[in-house]
Amino acid sequence: MLDGDAFDPNCPTRLILDRIGDKWSVLVVLSLRDGPRRFTELRDKIGGVTPKVLTHTLRVMERDGLLTRQVFPEIPPHVEYELTPLGQSLQGPIQAVTDWAEANVNEVIAAREAHEARAADKGRALNATGT
Repeated sequence: MLDGDAFDPNCPTRLILDRIGDKWSVLVVLSLRDGPRRFTELRDKIGGVTPKVLTHTLRVMERDGLLTRQVFPEIPPHVEYELTPLGQSLQGPIQAVTDWAEANVNEVIAAREAHEARAADKGRALNATGT
């Protein structure tokens, strides 16, 4: 049994944080909160993800025990993805971060734009002085 320490560079906790901090994994968890979905349903719900990236994300989430992939013997094949209990346990934390992001998006964008404007002003000032 490992004791997790995210500040230890050799701790596997960092690998888990990489997985659950990845935007596509977050969106997959949110998309599966209401139950199983097919690949195309996930792709359409998430939007902006390529099939290759979504396939990779689903494979590593399955490997990490966050979701299951069920193949139904039909023609064409019918495949559904569903959160495991471990994956379901991520819904609360991910929803909290998502709610925070949606509530603060305007403030973050304003801060980003102000920062970029200050950097541009500083660059213009340096160019004007010839340094």
